[in-house]
Amino acid sequence: MQIGVSTACFYPAETETALKTLANGITDTVEIFFNAECELSGDIYREISSIVRENGISVLSVHPYTSALETMSLFGNYPRRLTAMLDSYRRYFEIMNELGAKIFVLHGALKSADCSESLYFERYSMLYELGKSFGVTVAQENVSYCKSGNNAFLQSMKRQLGSDCAFVLDVKQALRSGTSPFTIMELLGSSIVHYHLSDNTTEKDCIPVGKGKFDFPLFAQMLKKSGYSGGIILELYRSGFGAADELKKSVDYMKRYF
Repeated sequence: MQIGVSTACFYPAETETALKTLANGITDTVEIFFNAECELSGDIYREISSIVRENGISVLSVHPYTSALETMSLFGNYPRRLTAMLDSYRRYFEIMNELGAKIFVLHGALKSADCSESLYFERYSMLYELGKSFGVTVAQENVSYCKSGNNAFLQSMKRQLGSDCAFVLDVKQALRSGTSPFTIMELLGSSIVHYHLSDNTTEKDCIPVGKGKFDFPLFAQMLKKSGYSGGIILELYRSGFGAADELKKSVDYMKRYF
């Protein structure tokens, strides 16, 4: 099992700056959150690639900044936008092949989107198959303000698509949806291929692991029982921690259980 940290923890620091910080004694395992189109090619992408290569970083997953556009593009009713979004995500998959990443994190359509389940699953399948052609798994994340923030929706997705879908479980997003992450783990089982982890208290729902009340021993027990061998990524908001060494302590804390 691989345990790492998302570059998103340092947002709005530039992606390459965040990556350098993580490589400087925090972790050699990461998720890269790309934050702008210019980071996908040219000098900036070459710098990101160089940081990964020179520091022996293992990139487990990639998160696109265009999540906010998925409602109107990937799950909308204008064919040209759908084509453009698929072309855009094709570039991400090419990058992932170059960086060695296997999991692509999808937010999907907002709760308010005029998109039926059947259309949603059809469009997801299109992207899933495109990713598969690159050796990439497109994984649906549970996001509180999206359709995926509903457990019944996630269950329906798994039931209808079977082995042709995958999921990312985000602990803080589960809490914001009013559900237990352990409930989602039971519902989706082996279809979960990636985790975004954080801790929580009564007052705060996104803090470093080991500083709150999240039952990490139970989490570790459930993962071991299921035979999970994927990645666990610490994903916090910048307001959720102080010094960068708190991230290192969280990684070390998690590694004690695996």
